[in-house]
Amino acid sequence: MSIQVTASGQACGATVRGVDLRDLDDDAVASIRSSWLEHKVLAFPDQELSDTDLERFTLRFGPFGNDPFFASIDGHPQIAAIRRTATETSSLFAENWHADWSFQEFPPDGTCLYGKIIPPVGGDTLFTNQQAALEEMPAELRGQIDGRVAIHSARGGYAPDGTYGDDDESDRSMQIVPSDDAYATQRHPLIRIHPETGAETLYSVLGYIIGIDGMETDAGRALLAELYHWQTREAFQYRHRWEPNMLVMWDNRCVLHRATGGYEGHERLLHRTTIGYNPDVRAA
Repeated sequence: MSIQVTASGQACGATVRGVDLRDLDDDAVASIRSSWLEHKVLAFPDQELSDTDLERFTLRFGPFGNDPFFASIDGHPQIAAIRRTATETSSLFAENWHADWSFQEFPPDGTCLYGKIIPPVGGDTLFTNQQAALEEMPAELRGQIDGRVAIHSARGGYAPDGTYGDDDESDRSMQIVPSDDAYATQRHPLIRIHPETGAETLYSVLGYIIGIDGMETDAGRALLAELYHWQTREAFQYRHRWEPNMLVMWDNRCVLHRATGGYEGHERLLHRTTIGYNPDVRAA
């Protein structure tokens, strides 16, 4: 059966059928990568994957990334469990827009998430297309961010005094490991060139971005807030609805994402791997 790719009809995203992710030849990998670059978020329904299968699939698209603040599952150091129990009352994990690990020197190229226990309602993941957001950006706002470099840090989330720090709710089932390392900073341009497509794209968002290099704090945060309201507009979004045994991979270089709730009283479990930075991929 040949690979079938059906676009979501929204700002990004597509569903891929006709492929078994446990058994991919080089042609299938190339086809998936091409679709991934085009649609930015791919969903693969009806995939019976073990944790080893998930790791093997991830490595077909790049090295493993470094997940600094997640504990791994037993026997699989590259897999983190994104878990919430039916009775959990802690704040929802990852409910703010973000690009994964943008505070690293070399942020990951992508993320894979595999649905193991999916509640019957709620739990959608939202994505927003940052290439489209830049292409349609008003010239006045574009002029304010051209050439600007953002300062990134994980301190707001993963420092000991952050959202998931030492005072986080005691019933959180997901294993998060806060650290003083979260206070470190990295700098990345607000507008980047995608290394594989050559397209210009916005990169990251207020939250992991704590300021703009060369701007006063208040002015920088005001500009970031204006940018946030533009880059997260519904017109640039794709809403993904999960199914059990579905794998989703997204291009962390050109989309933001966030979790949503609405499944109180139900357990939810997904296994996550990170596609690390690959310096060998370049635009044709």
